Amino acid sequence: MPKSKYETHVLPKLVLVEAWARDGLSLEQIAHNLGVADSTFRDYKTRYPALSAALARGKEVVDIEVENDLLKKCHGYNATITKHYKVKRVEYDPKTGKRRAETEELVEVLDEVHVPADTTAIMFWLANRRREKWSYKPEGGGESEGTGVVELAPVDVEPVVPPEVRENGEGVENGE
Repeated sequence: MPKSKYETHVLPKLVLVEAWARDGLSLEQIAHNLGVADSTFRDYKTRYPALSAALARGKEVVDIEVENDLLKKCHGYNATITKHYKVKRVEYDPKTGKRRAETEELVEVLDEVHVPADTTAIMFWLANRRREKWSYKPEGGGESEGTGVVELAPVDVEPVVPPEVRENGEGVENGE
């Protein structure tokens, strides 16, 4: 009986599968790299615990890194960036004081900048981590609740004149 592609194409490369998952490759890309059809690869993932464990180990590292980056973006942070400046150097003759030479060079400088907190990252974090309190579309209720539709109250056709205006006679027409 011939061996399955799992034994020939996947099992010997489980370490690579874990690395590819850690690098952020999709299941389709990993299946392609292994030379296995996407549907077959998904079937192997459910049938073989070693494969699903390798994928989970690889994705766990990346997920934690992304969570940390998202949290960092929510709080704001200081970052060191590289800037380039053009610097002009002028040489003067010490005896006469006249300009002798002029050169320009590009100088690389490290600068620390503050990256402020990102409101969108904060909203995303809260909507996913504290759904009961920060949901975009609250669940439950009638048909219109949770649909994102805002219902407005009907507008009065005739404006209502407040009593204090009627007493002064202002705003009253035709001797009402």
